[in-house]
Amino acid sequence: MLKKVFASAVFGVEASTITVEVNVDKGIGYHLVGLPDNAIKESNFRIAAALQNNGYRIPGKKIIINMSPADLRKEGSAYDLTLAIGILASTDQIKAEDLDKYLIMGELSLDGSLQPIKGALPIAVKAREEGFKGFILPSQNAKEAAIVDNLEVYGVENIEQVINYFDKGEPLEQTIINTREEFEKNLDFPEFDFSDVKGQEGIKRCMEIAAAGGHNIILIGPPGAGKTMLAKRLPSILPPMTLHEALETTKIHSVVGRVKDTGLMAQRPFRSPHHTISNVALVGGGSYPQPSEISLSHNGVLFLDELPEFKREVLEVMRQPLEDREVTISRAKFTVTYPSSFMLVASMNPSPSGYFNDPDAPITSSPAEMQRYLGKISGPLLDRIDIHIEVTPVPFDKLSDDRKGETSVDIRKRVTKAREVQTNRFKDSDTVHYNAQMNTKQIRKHCVLDESSKQLLKTAMERLNLSARAYDRILKVSRTIADLEGDEVVNGTHISEAIQYRSLDRDGWLG
Repeated sequence: MLKKVFASAVFGVEASTITVEVNVDKGIGYHLVGLPDNAIKESNFRIAAALQNNGYRIPGKKIIINMSPADLRKEGSAYDLTLAIGILASTDQIKAEDLDKYLIMGELSLDGSLQPIKGALPIAVKAREEGFKGFILPSQNAKEAAIVDNLEVYGVENIEQVINYFDKGEPLEQTIINTREEFEKNLDFPEFDFSDVKGQEGIKRCMEIAAAGGHNIILIGPPGAGKTMLAKRLPSILPPMTLHEALETTKIHSVVGRVKDTGLMAQRPFRSPHHTISNVALVGGGSYPQPSEISLSHNGVLFLDELPEFKREVLEVMRQPLEDREVTISRAKFTVTYPSSFMLVASMNPSPSGYFNDPDAPITSSPAEMQRYLGKISGPLLDRIDIHIEVTPVPFDKLSDDRKGETSVDIRKRVTKAREVQTNRFKDSDTVHYNAQMNTKQIRKHCVLDESSKQLLKTAMERLNLSARAYDRILKVSRTIADLEGDEVVNGTHISEAIQYRSLDRDGWLG
């Protein structure tokens, strides 16, 4: 007898419906076709043990299972439950009249209990699009899938519950979530707060500007100056995620199985990979591509601590995603695209010794050593970083000051207000939402300078030996400073402040 059961495969952040056809006939053998990987090929052992431990069996007949479309690669153990139910239905061990109305997925343990799967959210989205009535999956993934409305989601603990549902009509408990309420409930404030940072008022101002305009930023300073402390607090002043951003971010993390029990991610992600990371782990690739660090940072912050310690080729492959805000990985039979719109925050020492710009420490690195150290970072990569700022150690009198600094809540209010101005400015654009994303045409339109401001910028570029690539970056940052101040026009004051944030373009840093 032939039975069809439905599952799904995830490619990129989108899912495709898989039809599992199970045919049982005279003879002996178990044949699984349709480009399954090793994890799926091994499923017959897990299925056999799980069925036996629950009073069922794989019959000694010829079983042919086809996973259609047959030219699409399937991977992972999430098809165990699908295959098991298909085998039981095709051998008349259970009644299964409504199989075509449900998507069924889950990894089986030998006792029949279910383990969580990856990609539950994009699979649920696809199930709704395909018109399925419900989605049966492990209970650990139920909240994640229930984010999708107009789809019945049933979280189950073991295969016995699924069998009894189809065979005996025993009801399953539907998981229902109010997405809006779940989102608002998870909008807790981040644990790190800028009020914990002593001194560094100028750096805090710089971080506020970066957050307001979505600008990439690099912090240069000696060890212990507070670079990492400042970077970790940046998400606390970014505007709260919108529901659309939360769903988009959750979808990416769902693909790699990183969604927590809350179901919906409401906090902006903060990723901080080690400097030994490979280019595949940072940007993506491999035989079976998965979301990498830059995609997991989507709508959040990617922090690269000790930037010159990263392999140069690793940093270079990040240039294109920084510009396009997405990464496309092509293979012979498929192409996947992952979104990667994130804020890059990098930190570095100014020299191998770490104390080149510290006024209270001896210079233990020669100019040649410093140039060689800084030369590990290419000009084209720095071209994609809007703000360069020097961080110096905090004096003792400020470290010992018991007074609390300005809180992240207060800073976030100003940042959010500036972002609202930008959202309204770029409301007719599908690709640009804040100042850092502006292209040349938009810069010319929204950053019009009067003659005095032009002259100021020209003088600064000549006297400070600023590179040509700094020009557009200064204008973008100036526009953000103006937005924070509530000014419609960029003026000399905004230009003057923005010029201060291009340290690495000055003569004597990178030559």
